[in-house]
Amino acid sequence: MKTLISQGAEAKIYLDKKLIIKERVPKNYRIKELDEKIRKYRTRREISILEKASKIINVPKLISFNDFKIVVEFIDGKKLADYLDSFDNKKRFWICKLVGNNIALLHNNNIIHGDLTTSNMILKGNDVYFIDFGLSFIDQKEEHKAVDLHLLKQALESKHYKHYNSSFKAVLDGYKENSNNYKLIIERLNKVEGRGRYKTKNNKIANF
Repeated sequence: MKTLISQGAEAKIYLDKKLIIKERVPKNYRIKELDEKIRKYRTRREISILEKASKIINVPKLISFNDFKIVVEFIDGKKLADYLDSFDNKKRFWICKLVGNNIALLHNNNIIHGDLTTSNMILKGNDVYFIDFGLSFIDQKEEHKAVDLHLLKQALESKHYKHYNSSFKAVLDGYKENSNNYKLIIERLNKVEGRGRYKTKNNKIANF
């Protein structure tokens, strides 16, 4: 019997034994034909990116799908949002560096996750799994890669503020190791954070 574990504006997420089921729900305010077209497109895009990402980093295995539903394996591990702050410094730095390694690999292949938060990362053993590619897309622009990193920085600052600076530095250390365009992306990140809508108290990444 499946259990509803999350419901957002776009989809409902269910747990059914060892499976995660994501169902994109109809929007009654949209014309039916348009709504179905949008939901089909977004589902197919997510499937395509998930399959591509699976060849690069750890992601849940795709089990089945249709026009509006995706079924993937359930990763039985620790959600980083819940556990990152409980780890000692050494383990936390190692995990954040691994996260940065993985983000760089996605970006090298022009995959923009679109929702990089510790809630969308699962630690299982010595592996980090990235989940929920619902907002992902393919783009080679440094701008989008910089915004991806910025979103993670904001998530760390909000959810893990006690260790925010050191954690994000570790992410960037890992990102630098694997990135094929680190300098330009970090330069763009500084510009992104220099804009009014992205300004924070610590808006210069180059200081890390």
